[in-house]
Amino acid sequence: MQTPTITAEGHQLPTALEPRNPGMALDLDWVRTAQANTSAIERRAKTLPGRRSVKKDYQAAWLCKAISLIDLTTLSGDDSEGRVARLCAKAKQPVRADILDALGMQGLTTGAVCVYHDMIDTAVSSLKGTGIPVAAVSTGFPAGLSPYHLRIAEIGESVKAGAEEIDIVITRRHVLQGNWQALYDEMKEMREACGDAHVKAILATGELGTLRNVARASLVCMMAGADFIKTSTGKESVNATLPVSLVMIRAIRDYYDRTGFRVGYKPAGGISKAKDSLVYLSLIKDELGDRWLQPDLFRFGASSLLGDIERQLEHHVTGQYSANHRHAMA
Repeated sequence: MQTPTITAEGHQLPTALEPRNPGMALDLDWVRTAQANTSAIERRAKTLPGRRSVKKDYQAAWLCKAISLIDLTTLSGDDSEGRVARLCAKAKQPVRADILDALGMQGLTTGAVCVYHDMIDTAVSSLKGTGIPVAAVSTGFPAGLSPYHLRIAEIGESVKAGAEEIDIVITRRHVLQGNWQALYDEMKEMREACGDAHVKAILATGELGTLRNVARASLVCMMAGADFIKTSTGKESVNATLPVSLVMIRAIRDYYDRTGFRVGYKPAGGISKAKDSLVYLSLIKDELGDRWLQPDLFRFGASSLLGDIERQLEHHVTGQYSANHRHAMA
């Protein structure tokens, strides 16, 4: 599956798919030497919103890029087939046609649609023929504390149902207890259960205690073969933050420098404003480079973000802001 590759200047380019991260043997020396200077990281994060400023046509192009990187998500207990079908329609046509025509951005879609297992059939049917993949949360999401054999079985059932991407949750206590071998073994078995489906490892960073733990957990999951590392389930009290993102993407850069394999990054939870998406995109561009600004290596886990981006794009085209209800998600 390939969605349009849009540069910051608004040009569309082809993107070659990356070879999957095969993982490697657990290197405990590397893991234990990983550190995080919390005060320095927080100082750097505070400067990020003011370091980059894009306006007018350039901002519109960056916002279209952000749309192509969204995992449009619904993970509510009251999800229904109708809601998911409408969300998939939004994924196929994320911005009103008249706005896209004015921007010259035909063919723009979101990066994926993310749902619970029960909604996979509806999402796959609704997206048939579009090339938009379905992602499913799995392994006892969001706590990840159901019996282990059931977590592995759940992955298999979601892949069988048609999910092309599986968002798994790690066992947080392995990180908090420094049991890196257990985390590695768990992640490796979950990756194997995914087969050809790409696996995103959710670290639930708000529950890991320290940025050092985030750095080490990131490395272990990549060593075990994770295709993406993801900040949060969206259900924790603290979800994606800039300091956590800085730690995780530097771990990704370190892993790439040592192995030659690119691993994707997905911040999730709490990113709801268009201006926030611009900060994250500039951070990725600065720290990892343009190659990571493509759907196979970067995603936003979000739902309300798309609505705010659409409002900003309408303002760019018409000079007026519209009410939120004109940009419904589902």
